[in-house]
Amino acid sequence: MSAAEFKGKKGLTRLWNALGYSRDGIAAAWKNEAAFREEILLAAITIPLAFYLGKTGIERALMVGSIILILIVEILNSAVEAVVDKASPEKHELAKRAKDMGSAAVLFSLINAAAVWACVLWP
Repeated sequence: MSAAEFKGKKGLTRLWNALGYSRDGIAAAWKNEAAFREEILLAAITIPLAFYLGKTGIERALMVGSIILILIVEILNSAVEAVVDKASPEKHELAKRAKDMGSAAVLFSLINAAAVWACVLWP
């Protein structure tokens, strides 16, 4: 199918297809990205912990959200890296810059999570 054929889907068909693409993306990240697997392990430990340690719904939401954000940023970083590798397999300054910026985004999401958890747990 071409990209244009996917654009015509509506309603539940579009939603069902989108869920399949999301599943495929998560599976690809799990299979190809060690950092994503490590962050899933982190999430498996910290998300239940957030429900236990958070005293209010807002605290729990902030703690869980900060962990989910790490997973989101990691997947986006992995997507950027895959596109850069496909577009330019040789070493190039712009390819390095794109990959380094994606890595920096992951670092900032980790710092954000640490700051959120620190603010909630040590007021």
